[in-house]
Amino acid sequence: MNSKKAIIVASFGTSYNETRAKTIDRIEQDIADSFPDWDVKRAFTSKMIIRKLEKRDGLKIDYIDEAIERLIDEGYSEVIIQPTLVMNGIEYEDIYHISHKYKDSFDRISVGTPLLSFERDFDEMTDIIINEFREESKGICDKESALVLMGHGTEHYANGAFPELQLKLYLSDCKDVVITTVEGFPGFKDLRKMVGDIHCKDVALLPLMLVAGDHAINDMAGDEPESLKSTLMGLGYEVHPIVKGIAEYGSIRRMFVRHVREAMESSH
Repeated sequence: MNSKKAIIVASFGTSYNETRAKTIDRIEQDIADSFPDWDVKRAFTSKMIIRKLEKRDGLKIDYIDEAIERLIDEGYSEVIIQPTLVMNGIEYEDIYHISHKYKDSFDRISVGTPLLSFERDFDEMTDIIINEFREESKGICDKESALVLMGHGTEHYANGAFPELQLKLYLSDCKDVVITTVEGFPGFKDLRKMVGDIHCKDVALLPLMLVAGDHAINDMAGDEPESLKSTLMGLGYEVHPIVKGIAEYGSIRRMFVRHVREAMESSH
């Protein structure tokens, strides 16, 4: 008798149905297609979004512990939890600590790593930024342009992923791409120097986030004075927002599929 195996795809979540269909749904489908012997389940880490979707749409999505307990009730013996997070911050620690409580409830339970975890991930992401994100931005800007990628950022030490990625780009002779964050370092206040050194007139914006939700729509592309778009317009640039979650790119989804495979191959 074959054991029941499941992959919980754990996302922060979004209340924007259109971007969820283009990003989270597609990650889950790509993982399901890649591992047909495993059942793919969904969980969100944002309880606020879970409550909003249930109240507004009648859509019930499990939190991490609810998804795990459901698998126990349904008789699963092997579980992989794959976060769709960019970095190893607070949400990842929550997922890891919650899953550890259930280590005796399954023959095996493993947690996959976020998008940017090991040097190979940073190298692969650098290639994607140069060959896909930057090329797309040049298609909507004049020849002399810059691309600003906006991450979420955090006070957690995992915020170091953004400066590391910036340095990887610099060492790859990609000096017209700048990374900034909403809540971490580098911040919007650092853009005068960072973009100014590129000597360009046009700037494209892309969220360095899985989904194009509130942060992409408001903090990045919004018309409020403190938005990224307004900040750069105030510095004299022609600004072109690309409101598109990075999980819309197949190359990013393939990175998550690889992380699932690596979690399956790990012994812990």
